[in-house]
Amino acid sequence: MINYKMILQYDGSRYSGWQVQGNTEQTIQGKLQSVLEKMTEEEIEIHGSGRTDAGVHAMGQVANFKLQSAYEPEEIKRYCNQYLPEDVAVISCQEAAPRFHARLNAVGKTYCYRIHNSKIPAVFDRRLVWQIEQQLDVDAMKTAAKYLVGTHDFAAFTSAKNKKKSTVRSIESILFEQNSADIRISFRGDGFLFHMVRILTGTLVEVGLGVRRPEEIAAILDGKDRQKAGMLAPASGLCLMEVYYQ
Repeated sequence: MINYKMILQYDGSRYSGWQVQGNTEQTIQGKLQSVLEKMTEEEIEIHGSGRTDAGVHAMGQVANFKLQSAYEPEEIKRYCNQYLPEDVAVISCQEAAPRFHARLNAVGKTYCYRIHNSKIPAVFDRRLVWQIEQQLDVDAMKTAAKYLVGTHDFAAFTSAKNKKKSTVRSIESILFEQNSADIRISFRGDGFLFHMVRILTGTLVEVGLGVRRPEEIAAILDGKDRQKAGMLAPASGLCLMEVYYQ
């Protein structure tokens, strides 16, 4: 068996997320497996670094899969880009170590959330941003973000129902970049819970709107209650940028 590692980009707007589902064919994993199975005539299971939600995008999703027969990585890349939908692309493919696993070996990720802070719609980027018409206080959002950096129990910032799994995660940095109406918030950490980045963003936006004070973040973390945290930001603004491995 030969193990292959891929890096993918996709516009997740019309997909039901990464993971194959029984009630729809509109998943990234499903599209990729279908193309590769036609190419190789083998049954393939692809492992992604994480399950991006419906509507979430990726610039650097990592996946791996194993084949019985040997193929040149460039041949796989070329075939996939010929037959995948135009909103999904393989940007690299290479042979990987036999035990490499895209999800289990990942040690960190960076997500970027884009906000279009204007009354005028972002016509060309409308599927990639969250439009907020009211002026945001970005300085207040930066102050609030400082409370989130570090190792914390992020139970208040997830929609996951399973209470048995640990909700402790480490956020290395939360960085803001603003260019006129375009605000980008980059979250880098060792891993993120279900809906975590979108709830973090929604909470920071509430601070930016003056609905919350930055100092409230500490109490939300301590309370571990989802109802005390902010709104779930739309999927459209979220993009998986990079996955890290040792």
